Amino acid sequence: MELAITIRPGHTASGLFAESGRNRVVEDPDGELVARVAKGDQAAARAIMARHLPKILTLARRMLGEQAEAEDVAQDVFVRVWTHAARWQPGQAKFETWIHRVAINLCYDRLRRKKTAPIDDVPEPVDRTPGPAAKLFETQMAGAVNEALKRLPDRQREALILCHYQALTNIDAAEIMGISVEAMESLLSRGRRALKVLLKPLSEHAFQTNEGEGA
Repeated sequence: MELAITIRPGHTASGLFAESGRNRVVEDPDGELVARVAKGDQAAARAIMARHLPKILTLARRMLGEQAEAEDVAQDVFVRVWTHAARWQPGQAKFETWIHRVAINLCYDRLRRKKTAPIDDVPEPVDRTPGPAAKLFETQMAGAVNEALKRLPDRQREALILCHYQALTNIDAAEIMGISVEAMESLLSRGRRALKVLLKPLSEHAFQTNEGEGA
């Protein structure tokens, strides 16, 4: 995915980057790059995208379930980076925290507008290539996990995606969601339990199938 965007030095907009009420200084590995983007540095813009685009695409794909939608969200996210970089306040919060928060908000916007089909109407994923039963089960399980994630409460789904698929720490994920680490751990625990219940029928079916094949 490539974005062709012209950087305009000093271009500002309402304070999406502004963080108030915090006195702590946060060391940000992206701080220097963001400052260069604000000055119109195209190389810095490409470096920021190379560093963060894969994770943002993964996040949006998990939230929305569609590659095309995920790419649209990623483009919207980086448009905001380019246009609001001049308002970035170093030391207030990590750039990675902000960019994840923006991506999640954009995903929720799309989910609210999107008319989704009932879960029973979603076709089961099919592995059309020949292979062993284990490979077919793996494909079915991956599809089932994606569908199960959609059925979780928003905050539980968000917590699981950030910690398990984005590989963020509980501390960073809690910062993105604006909650305490304890609340994050509670969401993760409830989300895992809910996923286990939703995926139990598929797991039992696979176990019975394996038993039948071994007989």
